[in-house]
Order: sequence, then C-alpha cells, then structure tokens
Amino acid sequence: MKRLTWCAGWMLFGVSLALAAPAAADAPAAGSDEDFVKTASGAGLAEVNFAELALKQADKADVKAFAQHMIDDHTKANEELLKRANKNNFTPASKMDAKDQEQFTKLSDMKGADFDRAYVQSQLAAHKGAVALFESEAKDGKNADLKAFAEKTLPTLKHHLKMVEKLAGNEKDKTTEKDK
Repeated sequence: MKRLTWCAGWMLFGVSLALAAPAAADAPAAGSDEDFVKTASGAGLAEVNFAELALKQADKADVKAFAQHMIDDHTKANEELLKRANKNNFTPASKMDAKDQEQFTKLSDMKGADFDRAYVQSQLAAHKGAVALFESEAKDGKNADLKAFAEKTLPTLKHHLKMVEKLAGNEKDKTTEKDK
C-alpha cells in the first residue's frame, strides 16, 4: 500500500513540479481504480489542452511536432479510458485539476522560446508522473479492464517521456551554448 501511495504521490508531485507548489486539494487520493480513472482522465484532458496551446504558442518546430503527437496519442487514450470507465461504472474527471488549470493559465501568457521551455518542463514532470501512475495501476489495480488499459498504454507513455527528455536536453544544450 505504501508503494501505491508513493507512486500516486509521485504523479501529483510530477504534475505540480513545474509550478513548485503543493499538490492540488481537489486531486483524488491514490489507491483505487476509481482514483486511477479520475487522475488519468484529468491528466489526459490536460495533455490535450496543453498540446493545443503549444501548437498556437510554441516557437520551435520540434516542440510543435511533440504537441501534435500528444494530441493524437492522448485523444486516443482518453477515448479508450472513457469507454472502459463507463463500462465499469467509474466516473472520469470532467476537467483538468486545479494545478493543471493554473499551469495552463501561466503557459497561456507565454509565447516563443519562453513558452517552449516552460511547456517542455511541464511535460517532463507530467510524463514522469504518468508513467509512475500507470505502472502502479498495471501492477496493483484490482479491475482487470483498467489494468489491461494501463499495461497497454504504458509503452506509449514511456515513449512520450523519452521524447520530452530529448526536447529538454535540446533546451539545456542551447542554454549552455548561449552561456559559453
């Protein structure tokens, strides 16, 4: 149980890391399949919303390409999660949580290179948390349908994490080059 709570806490920490603030009070506590559905569906909505914003406000083509990839993959995953949630009588989130909404508002005020850096950092934290959440559900979930969904989705999330780590490395390399 401690490991499950730790993994879910890591997810909330990852999402809030970009803001350097505590986890949202309205975020569900981890531990049940219902909590997984709420957390994963809220994060999925956030992924699509953030990516749509990135398509409008990002400066670099690779950041926009990543954003389009997020829209494509997370829209598909969100639809599948909603089907499984409905089938199993779980209630998904109807909107992003408060911390994601706060981050979205901050990003909305940015453009260009500043937006790119902030978006990439938020995605890095979000995907680290998502991988931990889905690993936890795949290992410890009680509902076979949700466990199967988590197992099926996990490789895609790990791929997203590698993609955003590469973007973050590119950002760091460019910052280091400017400092020389």
